[in-house]
Amino acid sequence: MRNKIKGIYEALLISIGLAVIVVLIYFNKRKQNARKPRMGCRLFFTFAGIELQKVGEFDTSATLIVLNHQSVADILCLEGFHPQNICWIAKKELGEIPFYGYALKGPEMILIDREDKRGLTFLLKSAKEKLAQNRPLVIFPEGTRSKGGEKFLTFKPGAKILAEKFQLKVQPIVLINTRKVYNTSPLESTSNKARMVIMDSFYPQDLGEGWQERWYEKLKEDMHKTYLQHYHELNP
Repeated sequence: MRNKIKGIYEALLISIGLAVIVVLIYFNKRKQNARKPRMGCRLFFTFAGIELQKVGEFDTSATLIVLNHQSVADILCLEGFHPQNICWIAKKELGEIPFYGYALKGPEMILIDREDKRGLTFLLKSAKEKLAQNRPLVIFPEGTRSKGGEKFLTFKPGAKILAEKFQLKVQPIVLINTRKVYNTSPLESTSNKARMVIMDSFYPQDLGEGWQERWYEKLKEDMHKTYLQHYHELNP
């Protein structure tokens, strides 16, 4: 029951906090896409009593950020603590949510229609525009939320295509226990501790011989290995 009550409390925090941020985005969208109001997402962890441990440092020269996906809290982690005007790549349906969808539309995130055959062309064109604006791209290669256990979902090709097309510098980030601190199905919170592990950035084309062709597979392997190490530390 306690976990359920905490989950409800956190859901209210997110709903109210996001509503305030949406209003602030409307009035500040011309100022770096309202980056400062968006960083208010970090307050969720404070008010929810969640300890978010940060391991590693953001590389401000990285142009593509890839991270595993478990919870709405994943977005709050990066929006709240990344120092730059990041641009999320998300599915179009999220931007169509009444009122709250403006949190994506207002800051001009890239919203992809997965049913549209022209989706890849739109993604590449939009990505080129955002990169020209010095906005690092952020993508969940799994495409949807995992169950937060020990396994990752299959990585979809979007991140690989972007990195190779524009020769981007990739920074992987691994999130641990975000589903435990805030889960929507069922609505509950079973932990007060999460971790964000910011891994070393790299250019895929600079990897050693034999890795350039399968760098994306290696990326998943390295991220999953790092995830398991920290998952077992937080969940002995």
